Amino acid sequence: MTFSPQLLALAHYLAGEFDNREQAIAEPAWYVHLRLWQRPVPLFQEDSLTLFAEQANIVNLDRPYRQRIMRLLQGNGPDAPLKVQYYMPKNPSTLVGAGRNTALLNTLTPDNLELLPGCVLNVTQQLLAVNHYKFEATPPPDTRCCFSVDGNIVQVCLGFEVTQDKFFSYDKGIDSTTGKATWGAILGPYCYTKREQFCL
Repeated sequence: MTFSPQLLALAHYLAGEFDNREQAIAEPAWYVHLRLWQRPVPLFQEDSLTLFAEQANIVNLDRPYRQRIMRLLQGNGPDAPLKVQYYMPKNPSTLVGAGRNTALLNTLTPDNLELLPGCVLNVTQQLLAVNHYKFEATPPPDTRCCFSVDGNIVQVCLGFEVTQDKFFSYDKGIDSTTGKATWGAILGPYCYTKREQFCL
């Protein structure tokens, strides 16, 4: 399938190794120093570009967490020309460390994944210069991103902005009773800088 220049740019911007070193140094009380990997994987190639993502505290790089799959698709309308659909590995423990050890991704197939219907983002774009964009991904109205971890239902609010070398994560954990954020980008986004580009 031929992908639009915008979808290719979004995937290129998202693919890489990132960290928020400057933010963590400037505001250590509010932002943990994290490393984030977003690696292209050859899944759903008939109509989309797909990334495996995980992150780790810089002092515990051997214990990454939040393994997830981001499927980038063409959207359905002019208000959201692109979208991101999230999936969860059915057995996340088999993929722990795959951000650095790509061999762990070789056995990943769609059958290993659980679709998270409410975990979807609409992506809009702003042209900054010729072939340079800023993408903003936000949840559609009236959607709830929920999934099960160890028998417990977890709710998150997803969102991001990305340019060629910056990634701003708005992901937050939500207390389903109060609706208030309990972890993540509570005071504003985690501001990552791309340290290494991964090829699509």
